[in-house]
Amino acid sequence: MFWPVLALYICWVAPTLGWGFPGDGVSDSPIGKRIDHLFWLIMAITTGVFVLTQIAMGYALWKASTKKPEEPAQHFHGSHTLEVIWTVIPGALLLFIAFYQMDVWADFRLKSRAPATKSGSLIAEVTARQFEWRIRYPVPGKDLSPTPVPGDMYDVNELIIPAKTPVMIYLRTDDVQHSFFLPTLRIKQDAIPGKVIPIWFEAEEPGSYPLLCAELCGWGHYKMGGKLTVLSQEDYTARMQKMAQDFGVASAASTPAAPTPGVASTSQTQEGAN
Repeated sequence: MFWPVLALYICWVAPTLGWGFPGDGVSDSPIGKRIDHLFWLIMAITTGVFVLTQIAMGYALWKASTKKPEEPAQHFHGSHTLEVIWTVIPGALLLFIAFYQMDVWADFRLKSRAPATKSGSLIAEVTARQFEWRIRYPVPGKDLSPTPVPGDMYDVNELIIPAKTPVMIYLRTDDVQHSFFLPTLRIKQDAIPGKVIPIWFEAEEPGSYPLLCAELCGWGHYKMGGKLTVLSQEDYTARMQKMAQDFGVASAASTPAAPTPGVASTSQTQEGAN
Protein backbone atom coordinates (compact mmCIF):
# COMPACT_ATOMS: atom_id res chain seq x y z
CA MET A 1 0.00 0.00 0.00
CA PHE A 2 3.04 2.27 0.14
CA TRP A 3 2.87 3.31 -3.52
CA PRO A 4 -0.81 4.39 -3.59
CA VAL A 5 -0.25 6.41 -0.41
CA LEU A 6 2.84 8.04 -1.94
CA ALA A 7 0.91 8.83 -5.12
CA LEU A 8 -1.88 10.53 -3.15
CA TYR A 9 0.65 12.52 -1.11
CA ILE A 10 2.48 13.77 -4.20
CA CYS A 11 -0.80 14.84 -5.82
CA TRP A 12 -1.80 16.59 -2.60
CA VAL A 13 1.40 18.68 -2.33
CA ALA A 14 1.93 19.19 -6.08
CA PRO A 15 0.04 22.54 -6.33
CA THR A 16 2.17 24.05 -3.53
CA LEU A 17 5.32 22.98 -5.41
CA GLY A 18 4.22 24.65 -8.63
CA TRP A 19 3.42 21.33 -10.30
CA GLY A 20 -0.22 22.18 -10.87
CA PHE A 21 -1.88 24.30 -13.54
CA PRO A 22 0.19 26.84 -15.51
CA GLY A 23 0.88 30.17 -13.84
CA ASP A 24 0.10 30.46 -10.16
CA GLY A 25 -2.41 27.61 -10.39
CA VAL A 26 -5.44 29.85 -10.91
CA SER A 27 -6.56 30.85 -14.40
CA ASP A 28 -6.47 34.51 -15.41
CA SER A 29 -9.68 34.32 -17.44
CA PRO A 30 -13.32 33.57 -16.54
CA ILE A 31 -13.60 30.67 -18.99
CA GLY A 32 -10.27 29.35 -17.71
CA LYS A 33 -11.61 29.17 -14.17
CA ARG A 34 -14.55 27.12 -15.41
CA ILE A 35 -12.20 24.81 -17.30
CA ASP A 36 -10.10 24.42 -14.15
CA HIS A 37 -13.26 23.48 -12.25
CA LEU A 38 -13.88 20.68 -14.77
CA PHE A 39 -10.32 19.43 -14.30
CA TRP A 40 -10.72 19.40 -10.52
CA LEU A 41 -14.06 17.60 -10.82
CA ILE A 42 -12.50 14.88 -12.97
CA MET A 43 -9.55 14.73 -10.57
CA ALA A 44 -11.90 14.20 -7.62
CA ILE A 45 -13.78 11.43 -9.43
CA THR A 46 -10.64 9.61 -10.57
CA THR A 47 -9.05 9.99 -7.13
CA GLY A 48 -12.09 8.42 -5.50
CA VAL A 49 -12.03 5.54 -7.98
CA PHE A 50 -8.27 5.14 -7.46
CA VAL A 51 -8.63 4.95 -3.69
CA LEU A 52 -11.48 2.44 -3.84
CA THR A 53 -9.72 0.16 -6.32
CA GLN A 54 -6.49 0.24 -4.31
CA ILE A 55 -8.39 -0.64 -1.13
CA ALA A 56 -10.09 -3.51 -2.97
CA MET A 57 -6.78 -4.76 -4.34
CA GLY A 58 -5.12 -4.46 -0.93
CA TYR A 59 -7.95 -6.40 0.67
CA ALA A 60 -7.67 -9.14 -1.95
CA LEU A 61 -3.91 -9.43 -1.36
CA TRP A 62 -4.36 -9.49 2.42
CA LYS A 63 -7.18 -12.04 2.21
CA ALA A 64 -5.15 -14.34 0.00
CA SER A 65 -2.06 -14.06 2.20
CA THR A 66 -3.99 -15.20 5.28
CA LYS A 67 -5.11 -18.47 3.73
CA LYS A 68 -3.55 -21.56 5.21
CA PRO A 69 -1.22 -23.47 2.90
CA GLU A 70 -3.32 -26.63 3.13
CA GLU A 71 -6.52 -24.85 2.05
CA PRO A 72 -7.43 -25.66 -1.56
CA ALA A 73 -7.43 -22.87 -4.12
CA GLN A 74 -10.78 -21.65 -5.41
CA HIS A 75 -11.31 -21.51 -9.16
CA PHE A 76 -14.08 -19.41 -10.73
CA HIS A 77 -14.74 -17.76 -14.08
CA GLY A 78 -15.99 -14.35 -12.96
CA SER A 79 -19.16 -12.71 -11.74
CA HIS A 80 -21.85 -11.31 -14.00
CA THR A 81 -23.03 -9.07 -11.18
CA LEU A 82 -19.61 -7.50 -10.73
CA GLU A 83 -19.19 -7.05 -14.49
CA VAL A 84 -22.51 -5.21 -14.68
CA ILE A 85 -21.55 -2.99 -11.73
CA TRP A 86 -18.15 -1.97 -13.06
CA THR A 87 -19.64 -1.32 -16.50
CA VAL A 88 -22.69 0.69 -15.42
CA ILE A 89 -20.92 2.89 -12.86
CA PRO A 90 -18.09 4.12 -15.17
CA GLY A 91 -20.64 4.62 -17.96
CA ALA A 92 -22.83 6.73 -15.67
CA LEU A 93 -19.80 8.78 -14.55
CA LEU A 94 -18.76 9.44 -18.17
CA LEU A 95 -22.29 10.52 -19.09
CA PHE A 96 -22.39 12.83 -16.08
CA ILE A 97 -19.08 14.47 -17.07
CA ALA A 98 -20.20 14.78 -20.71
CA PHE A 99 -23.41 16.59 -19.83
CA TYR A 100 -21.85 18.62 -17.02
CA GLN A 101 -19.22 20.20 -19.28
CA MET A 102 -21.50 21.02 -22.23
CA ASP A 103 -22.22 24.60 -21.20
CA VAL A 104 -18.53 25.41 -20.72
CA TRP A 105 -17.64 23.83 -24.04
CA ALA A 106 -20.44 25.77 -25.78
CA ASP A 107 -19.27 29.11 -24.38
CA PHE A 108 -15.74 28.32 -25.54
CA ARG A 109 -16.48 26.86 -29.00
CA LEU A 110 -19.93 27.72 -30.39
CA LYS A 111 -19.95 30.72 -32.71
CA SER A 112 -23.38 31.73 -31.38
CA ARG A 113 -21.71 32.35 -27.98
CA ALA A 114 -18.94 34.52 -29.45
CA PRO A 115 -18.56 37.99 -27.87
CA ALA A 116 -18.70 39.73 -31.26
CA THR A 117 -22.43 39.01 -31.24
CA LYS A 118 -22.66 40.30 -27.66
CA SER A 119 -20.52 42.89 -25.89
CA GLY A 120 -17.07 41.95 -27.18
CA SER A 121 -15.00 43.13 -30.08
CA LEU A 122 -13.01 41.81 -32.97
CA ILE A 123 -9.69 43.49 -32.26
CA ALA A 124 -6.93 41.73 -34.19
CA GLU A 125 -5.88 39.04 -36.62
CA VAL A 126 -3.11 36.66 -35.52
CA THR A 127 -1.18 34.90 -38.27
CA ALA A 128 1.13 32.06 -37.28
CA ARG A 129 4.19 31.36 -39.38
CA GLN A 130 7.50 29.61 -38.89
CA PHE A 131 8.45 30.73 -36.29
CA GLU A 132 6.61 33.83 -35.08
CA TRP A 133 3.21 35.40 -34.54
CA ARG A 134 2.21 38.25 -36.88
CA ILE A 135 -0.46 40.55 -35.44
CA ARG A 136 -2.67 42.83 -37.58
CA TYR A 137 -4.73 45.56 -35.89
CA PRO A 138 -7.32 47.89 -37.39
CA VAL A 139 -7.00 51.64 -37.02
CA PRO A 140 -8.61 52.63 -33.68
CA GLY A 141 -12.31 53.19 -34.20
CA LYS A 142 -12.55 51.10 -37.37
CA ASP A 143 -13.59 47.52 -38.07
CA LEU A 144 -10.97 44.89 -38.79
CA SER A 145 -11.10 44.07 -42.49
CA PRO A 146 -11.20 40.36 -43.43
CA THR A 147 -8.17 41.02 -45.64
CA PRO A 148 -5.30 43.49 -45.13
CA VAL A 149 -6.06 47.05 -46.24
CA PRO A 150 -3.97 50.24 -46.29
CA GLY A 151 -3.87 51.72 -42.81
CA ASP A 152 -3.75 48.43 -40.91
CA MET A 153 -1.22 48.32 -38.08
CA TYR A 154 1.18 45.43 -37.52
CA ASP A 155 3.26 43.94 -34.73
CA VAL A 156 5.21 40.74 -34.13
CA ASN A 157 4.90 38.38 -31.15
CA GLU A 158 2.86 40.77 -28.98
CA LEU A 159 -0.93 40.70 -28.86
CA ILE A 160 -2.44 43.66 -27.00
CA ILE A 161 -5.95 43.55 -25.54
CA PRO A 162 -7.95 45.48 -22.92
CA ALA A 163 -8.59 43.95 -19.50
CA LYS A 164 -12.01 42.90 -18.27
CA THR A 165 -13.43 42.98 -21.81
CA PRO A 166 -14.48 39.99 -23.93
CA VAL A 167 -12.42 40.14 -27.12
CA MET A 168 -12.20 38.18 -30.34
CA ILE A 169 -9.31 37.53 -32.69
CA TYR A 170 -9.05 35.76 -36.03
CA LEU A 171 -6.45 33.01 -36.22
CA ARG A 172 -4.78 31.83 -39.42
CA THR A 173 -1.48 30.30 -40.53
CA ASP A 174 0.78 31.13 -43.46
CA ASP A 175 2.41 27.70 -43.68
CA VAL A 176 2.05 24.59 -41.52
CA GLN A 177 -0.30 23.79 -38.64
CA HIS A 178 0.40 25.75 -35.46
CA SER A 179 -1.47 26.01 -32.16
CA PHE A 180 -2.32 29.31 -30.43
CA PHE A 181 -1.87 28.65 -26.71
CA LEU A 182 -2.36 31.01 -23.77
CA PRO A 183 -1.60 28.58 -20.92
CA THR A 184 -2.43 30.87 -18.00
CA LEU A 185 -5.79 31.74 -19.61
CA ARG A 186 -6.45 28.10 -20.61
CA ILE A 187 -7.05 29.17 -24.23
CA LYS A 188 -5.86 26.84 -26.99
CA GLN A 189 -6.78 26.60 -30.65
CA ASP A 190 -5.06 25.01 -33.64
CA ALA A 191 -4.28 27.22 -36.63
CA ILE A 192 -5.23 25.22 -39.74
CA PRO A 193 -3.84 26.06 -43.20
CA GLY A 194 -6.56 27.58 -45.37
CA LYS A 195 -8.86 28.33 -42.42
CA VAL A 196 -9.70 31.53 -40.56
CA ILE A 197 -10.75 30.58 -37.04
CA PRO A 198 -12.30 32.96 -34.47
CA ILE A 199 -11.13 32.80 -30.86
CA TRP A 200 -12.76 34.69 -28.03
CA PHE A 201 -11.61 35.14 -24.45
CA GLU A 202 -11.25 37.64 -21.62
CA ALA A 203 -8.30 38.53 -19.39
CA GLU A 204 -9.29 39.67 -15.92
CA GLU A 205 -6.21 41.61 -14.86
CA PRO A 206 -3.61 43.78 -16.64
CA GLY A 207 -0.25 42.10 -17.08
CA SER A 208 1.93 40.11 -19.45
CA TYR A 209 1.04 36.50 -20.23
CA PRO A 210 2.94 33.90 -22.30
CA LEU A 211 1.78 33.11 -25.84
CA LEU A 212 3.10 29.77 -27.08
CA CYS A 213 2.81 27.42 -30.04
CA ALA A 214 1.59 24.05 -28.79
CA GLU A 215 1.95 22.20 -32.10
CA LEU A 216 5.27 20.79 -33.30
CA CYS A 217 5.71 23.01 -36.37
CA GLY A 218 9.33 22.54 -37.42
CA TRP A 219 12.91 22.90 -36.25
CA GLY A 220 12.28 26.33 -34.67
CA HIS A 221 9.12 25.34 -32.78
CA TYR A 222 10.93 25.74 -29.45
CA LYS A 223 11.48 29.47 -30.01
CA MET A 224 8.01 30.37 -31.31
CA GLY A 225 7.07 32.38 -28.26
CA GLY A 226 5.24 35.65 -27.88
CA LYS A 227 3.28 37.45 -25.22
CA LEU A 228 -0.21 38.68 -24.51
CA THR A 229 -0.16 42.20 -23.09
CA VAL A 230 -3.30 43.09 -21.14
CA LEU A 231 -3.83 46.79 -20.40
CA SER A 232 -6.46 48.80 -18.60
CA GLN A 233 -9.04 50.32 -20.94
CA GLU A 234 -7.40 53.76 -20.73
CA ASP A 235 -3.90 52.39 -21.34
CA TYR A 236 -5.17 50.22 -24.18
CA THR A 237 -6.78 53.19 -25.91
CA ALA A 238 -3.61 55.25 -25.47
CA ARG A 239 -1.44 52.38 -26.77
CA MET A 240 -3.55 51.98 -29.91
CA GLN A 241 -3.53 55.73 -30.50
CA LYS A 242 0.25 55.81 -30.21
CA MET A 243 0.56 52.86 -32.58
CA ALA A 244 -1.63 54.70 -35.08
CA GLN A 245 0.66 57.74 -34.81
CA ASP A 246 3.75 55.56 -35.28
CA PHE A 247 2.23 54.05 -38.42
CA GLY A 248 1.13 57.47 -39.64
CA VAL A 249 -2.55 56.60 -39.94
CA ALA A 250 -5.54 58.59 -38.74
CA SER A 251 -7.90 57.15 -36.15
CA ALA A 252 -11.61 57.03 -36.85
CA ALA A 253 -12.17 58.45 -33.37
CA SER A 254 -9.79 60.40 -31.19
CA THR A 255 -10.68 58.65 -27.92
CA PRO A 256 -12.72 55.51 -28.54
CA ALA A 257 -14.31 54.10 -25.41
CA ALA A 258 -13.61 50.55 -26.51
CA PRO A 259 -12.48 48.60 -29.56
CA THR A 260 -15.07 48.72 -32.32
CA PRO A 261 -17.20 45.55 -32.56
CA GLY A 262 -16.52 43.49 -35.64
CA VAL A 263 -19.92 41.86 -36.07
CA ALA A 264 -20.16 42.59 -39.78
CA SER A 265 -16.86 40.99 -40.70
CA THR A 266 -17.32 38.04 -38.36
CA SER A 267 -19.87 36.30 -40.55
CA GLN A 268 -17.53 36.49 -43.55
CA THR A 269 -14.73 34.48 -42.00
CA GLN A 270 -16.16 32.37 -39.22
CA GLU A 271 -17.20 29.59 -41.56
CA GLY A 272 -13.76 28.12 -41.15
CA ALA A 273 -14.06 27.82 -37.36
CA ASN A 274 -12.61 24.62 -36.01
